[in-house]
Amino acid sequence: MKRLSSCLLASVAFWLSACAASTPGSRVAQAPQLFEPLSTAHRQAVMEGRVVEGMSPDAVYLALGRPDRVLRGSDKGIPFEVWRYTTLQPIYRSSWSVGHGPVYRGRHGGGYYDPGWLGWDMGPDYVPVTAAVVRFSRNRVTGWERLR
Repeated sequence: MKRLSSCLLASVAFWLSACAASTPGSRVAQAPQLFEPLSTAHRQAVMEGRVVEGMSPDAVYLALGRPDRVLRGSDKGIPFEVWRYTTLQPIYRSSWSVGHGPVYRGRHGGGYYDPGWLGWDMGPDYVPVTAAVVRFSRNRVTGWERLR
């Protein structure tokens, strides 16, 4: 019984640590070697969770975290990379629905796609939306956009 409770406690601790919110401060604490070489202006932007042109990929990682998708391409022979960040936006409704199609239910990382069902739908449902896009060329930020 004692072994079972210690295993249960270890499992709960693991899942709580996996669900902990990642912030610029926590990422800097985990990887100070990425933060130290940054300029003063880039350090300030990282700690505020902002992106500015000229930042390195390491600085953007510290500011925003790991991107959800990375795209690579070429523009006039110059390679570039685009980092996309997504978030889940709630959609509230209160209506009858019949096979309304696939909708993401649940919160980020813990939901599932519902293929459709019959019944009273009280929401919220969550749909992924683009939260930020960062474009790199020659290993530096050349442009960015962010959801307000």
